[in-house]
Amino acid sequence: MISDPTCHLPLVTCHFALLGNFVLHDPYWLFALLAIPAILWLRGLRSVPVVLVPFAAAWHRSSLGSVSRWPVGLAFAGLALLVGALARPQRVEDKREVRSQGYDIVLAIDLSGSMLAEDYERDGERINRLQAIKPIVQKFIDDRSSDRIGIVVFSGRAYTLAPLTFDHAWLARQTNRLKIGMIEDGTAIGDGLGVALTRLEQAKRENGGRRQGAFVVLLTDGANNRGALSPVQATDIAKSRGIPVYTIGAGRDGLVPFPVIDEQGRKIGMRRVMSDLDENALRDISSVTGGQFSRAFDVGTAEAAFKSIDRAQKIEFQAKSYLLTSELFWWLAAPGAALLLLAALLVRLPGMARTSLRAGQTLPPILAAKGLAALPVKPGSPA
Repeated sequence: MISDPTCHLPLVTCHFALLGNFVLHDPYWLFALLAIPAILWLRGLRSVPVVLVPFAAAWHRSSLGSVSRWPVGLAFAGLALLVGALARPQRVEDKREVRSQGYDIVLAIDLSGSMLAEDYERDGERINRLQAIKPIVQKFIDDRSSDRIGIVVFSGRAYTLAPLTFDHAWLARQTNRLKIGMIEDGTAIGDGLGVALTRLEQAKRENGGRRQGAFVVLLTDGANNRGALSPVQATDIAKSRGIPVYTIGAGRDGLVPFPVIDEQGRKIGMRRVMSDLDENALRDISSVTGGQFSRAFDVGTAEAAFKSIDRAQKIEFQAKSYLLTSELFWWLAAPGAALLLLAALLVRLPGMARTSLRAGQTLPPILAAKGLAALPVKPGSPA
């Protein structure tokens, strides 16, 4: 049975159905309405002095007598509406809401000059490592819609390209901006990982000093040769904070084709260079922190690496079913309070006092003695 978070009993015992999707959350307040006729009945039992008035039918004017009852009628109508408001009428929609607890992820991407090596292919055409990785990274971001994702780029230095964000469309635009040469050349893997950990630290989701629901994806094709922080030091920091680091080694081993670029930035030829990926260092980073290492020899293995990370760090769904309700008590409370205020104002009007006198006015004793009819006298009036 679906339960209401505001009620400790099953929904059928907490709600009193009115019509369709309209219910009363606290229907027991309706018993208070029985007090209104009881008060009217007790009010009618009180003793009222009478006087004899000649030609009583001629004295009676319903239009005059009814006006004096308006404050009482308005007051009781206002009380009835307020009691109805206390019963909390609601409009209910039977819906299920699924709340997801996503991860905080920082992608640390190598933009060193070696990423220009063209040892990848797409549709029969040679592409460099960054061109091969960018669409795969973008798909990974798109598939993690419930996660906050940030991007750190590094080469000779490390910088934050995008802080943690749910705005994945904006993140896609930042990913498209990635290009080799944005940062001075080099491979500062330790600094890249260190900056990524700093971005996660700012999110402040910790339990006992250990970061919860977060991990880093580190992609590089080289060995650490720059930076203030060594990979070992950055790994120790990640381990102490409980943040898994998933490492991906891009590119093939051995000699790989590398473009020759002139001063105007045009490719004028190709040459062979030796790939210098430090696979052992990447394996150590992932094993020590609780992540995993993957090789991305080509587009297929790069996609498989990101898919394996996606499977390893699945989004944890916390599903909660409940009824969505809209409170309607103001529709009764506001007019009820207005009627009570109006009744109070009518009682204080001088004209109303005179009208009440006409409705229950006593006559001098000499005239009353000659009459045959009786009218009630307003309490407090001279008999």
